[in-house]
Amino acid sequence: MIVTVTLNPALDLTYEIDALVPHGSHRVATVAERPGGKGLNVARVLHTLGEPVLATGLLGGPTGARISELLAAEGVAGSFVPITGETRRTIAVVDTSDATGFWEPGPTVAAAEWCRFIGHFRDLMRIARVVALSGSLPPGLPSDAYGILVRIAAAAGVPAVLDASGEALRHGLTAGPAMAKPNADELAALPADGTPAGLRALTSGAVVISRGPDGLEAVTPDAVYQCAPPTALSGNPTGAGDACVAALARGLRDGTPWPPLLADAVALSAAAVAAPVAGAFDPATYRRLLADSLPTTTATPAADIQLAARDDQDDVKRSSLC
Repeated sequence: MIVTVTLNPALDLTYEIDALVPHGSHRVATVAERPGGKGLNVARVLHTLGEPVLATGLLGGPTGARISELLAAEGVAGSFVPITGETRRTIAVVDTSDATGFWEPGPTVAAAEWCRFIGHFRDLMRIARVVALSGSLPPGLPSDAYGILVRIAAAAGVPAVLDASGEALRHGLTAGPAMAKPNADELAALPADGTPAGLRALTSGAVVISRGPDGLEAVTPDAVYQCAPPTALSGNPTGAGDACVAALARGLRDGTPWPPLLADAVALSAAAVAAPVAGAFDPATYRRLLADSLPTTTATPAADIQLAARDDQDDVKRSSLC
């Protein structure tokens, strides 16, 4: 069982209109709603792949109840801790040329509610083989909330995959998750120089860096691997990182070695770009990319780590794309 954690979920609403006019009134052609939040997207991808998955997190009010209903309608199992505050909504206004987003703040979580979640999380670690911790933290939670959860999971023998940003990521890394998946911007905000040696100073686990169309780079304790999709894909990049986390969590559970694991994560991420919404992927694209990009990744071995850290990063990238 893979458990996904979403501490600040949202009900994603999409309004489709002809054209967005500032300060004007608009007639909405269609309204779509779906469960939102990075961890819920991970759970939906894993469910589509046929993997046993359980989504958990914090939900409150009628909005939270609606998220539970939508997850159940998709067949995604959930076990959430109720809170008093109302779960947030995100609104995307889409016209023929672009999209405009409005993100509500998350509800303030009381200390007692956080303590209840910690107890619930400990219970879930009895059935989990891997846990994925994803997304922002709502107000009221400590900045080291993910670090606390990573340590609880480790004490239960459950490896964690962490996908966060800012202080939540920094504190989470110090707890030593099995894998962390920052993108290039999130990595640049960390107190590290971005080299393999610098990343190893932050955490004991692997760091998988998402570089958009340039693919993924994995800095492990003993090597550096890189892989990119064989062709560029156009589409919606929202949710590609969540699909990547789903692939990493599944590979961590199965003990998949790094070259094929990274190739699978690249293929699933790219297939998510070909899907219209986050939490989904295009199965045909996924199968094609897996067949077309069998891993030929080369690694920078442990003995060369310090040398690679001093080398120009573009040279390292060119030498090891699959």
